[in-house]
Amino acid sequence: MLAQQLFNALVLGSVYALFSLGFTLIFGVMRVINLLYGFYFTSGAFIALLLVKVLAVPLPVAAVAGALGAGLVAVLLDALLLTPLRRAGAPELASLTVTLGGVLLFTSLLNAVYGTEVRRFPAELLASEPITMGPVTAVPLQLTIVAVALAMVGLLFGFIERTRLGAAIRAVAEKPDAASLMGINVGAVLMLTSFAAGLLSGAAGILIGLSFNAVHPYMGESMMLRGFVVIIVGGLGDIRGALLAGLALGLVEVSTAAYLSSDFKEAVTFAALVLTLWFRPTGLFGRAAAERA
Repeated sequence: MLAQQLFNALVLGSVYALFSLGFTLIFGVMRVINLLYGFYFTSGAFIALLLVKVLAVPLPVAAVAGALGAGLVAVLLDALLLTPLRRAGAPELASLTVTLGGVLLFTSLLNAVYGTEVRRFPAELLASEPITMGPVTAVPLQLTIVAVALAMVGLLFGFIERTRLGAAIRAVAEKPDAASLMGINVGAVLMLTSFAAGLLSGAAGILIGLSFNAVHPYMGESMMLRGFVVIIVGGLGDIRGALLAGLALGLVEVSTAAYLSSDFKEAVTFAALVLTLWFRPTGLFGRAAAERA
């Protein structure tokens, strides 16, 4: 029983970590809390679902296209809503307000077009025989979710730490003015950051949509609460903290549902946020973020 719950926690926590890494990336580089991030999550799932059901695109291709499409949505909305604010030197509260209005607008449009009902991927695409591995029983989809999420996390870390573009992103995150003086195109780096964050969020949306076989316009809202918890517990702007906190949140939620009740999952998530703010406001890895600021 315990081994099975730990595996379930790994499946859920890996997706939470993937989602939260993009959210952390936006905050760490751009220094804004972009509430549209949950909409990117929903966009990826809807793009993949529509490609599968309307155009009969194979699921793996549709999933890749959905993640890339969410990245493009992020770039477009960033250029439309946030870039003018950056050029005007608007305060951070302005970005928060604009993205809040944006998520209300675009979610309402999605709702008007597709309705609030839950949409599902064709069951035959997800049907498969369970695999027993000692005390753990898993379906191939769960193994795929873990593999994809962890592979994308590894690619992100490798990209940030080992490439010139990653070094440029780190430089802009530390000191954008100094990075500009060094010849780095700050605008291009911010666009790349938006695309990468949108791709991560869209991929997480697709994986969650497949895991529960449920896609709807408001699916990003509950994930945003979890995203806030993860980046605060892990440390604002710290991607390693986001990874660990995302996995930990998956463990907490699965344990709560298994040993208490699934009705308490949201309460436990909020309690983790409050307790962190009380006793460790900078998060698990907040010291480095505080020194950067």
